[in-house]
Amino acid sequence: MKAAIRSRYGPPEVVSVSVAEKPEIKDGELLVKVHATTVNRTDCALRAAKPFLWRFFTGLIRPRVTILGTEFAGEVEATGGGVTSFRAGDRVFGYNDRTFGAHAEYLAIPQHAAVAIIPDGLTYEEVAPSTEGSHYALTCIRAAKMRAGQDVLVYGATGAIGSAAVQLVKSLGATVTAVCDTRNIELVKGLGAARVIDYTAEDFTRDEQRYDVVMDAVGKSSFGRCRRLLKRRGVYVATDVGPFSQNLFLALVTPLLGGRRVRFPIPREDPEMARYFKGLIESGQFRPVIDRRYTLDEILAAYRYVETGQKIGNVVITVAGPST
Repeated sequence: MKAAIRSRYGPPEVVSVSVAEKPEIKDGELLVKVHATTVNRTDCALRAAKPFLWRFFTGLIRPRVTILGTEFAGEVEATGGGVTSFRAGDRVFGYNDRTFGAHAEYLAIPQHAAVAIIPDGLTYEEVAPSTEGSHYALTCIRAAKMRAGQDVLVYGATGAIGSAAVQLVKSLGATVTAVCDTRNIELVKGLGAARVIDYTAEDFTRDEQRYDVVMDAVGKSSFGRCRRLLKRRGVYVATDVGPFSQNLFLALVTPLLGGRRVRFPIPREDPEMARYFKGLIESGQFRPVIDRRYTLDEILAAYRYVETGQKIGNVVITVAGPST
């Protein structure tokens, strides 16, 4: 099969498209013919081993995972023994940050992983980016205990995480204020933001409104800068460790002080997660934002674009196939 492979850590150029062995499925697994995947922040971090901490889990000197890719959409080609949840021919989508492997024509994944049936009316490319950024967004939302009636500010509302967060927070019944640049104001309003702050025109940290939750979806701010935006018992929740990894420390200390708190949740693969997003898509409350599309042969260009930090929503890869 054709796959995007890397044998060492480094810049996008360490990835090349070549032939890899087609995975063999075990009992309880699905063999998915991948039609679409994405290149996202997780893929870039693992490819480069930044932060260095990645190496303790994926190989200190050389990576054990050679085929990256967390999100996928495709067709079940075969099932292993004991599989009861899916059958050959099912159109499925999902998320796999345990063994990765979605940047290839075929992927083996357990039937009880984060995988669900694709909602009717959606193409593989439309549904493929439904789980990575939204997974991180949902983790933050649940860690901060966001709920109906709250005022929530989302900083970085146009990335994969932020664009999902705006929609998910709105679906809970909270009021969303989003921070983005001028050219994306209408996009973010369309996602459900009741109010938008243009960071190219004003400093969002000087806003006079106070919030129950401030969510940094891009890792470019800090608790210190955003503290004044929070109500007395407000929560600052981040998707990145922050300057000098301070969010790890603050998440332990601030809850003990009885005032404004920091949450830094560690995402975990949840088998129910894909089905949760399937329901939101079917109800019209969530639809992943797509910026650009590339073919698998163009994945190097996709990596380079994602690393500019300028993408809006998600970058989708159409996977050609199958080959031998």
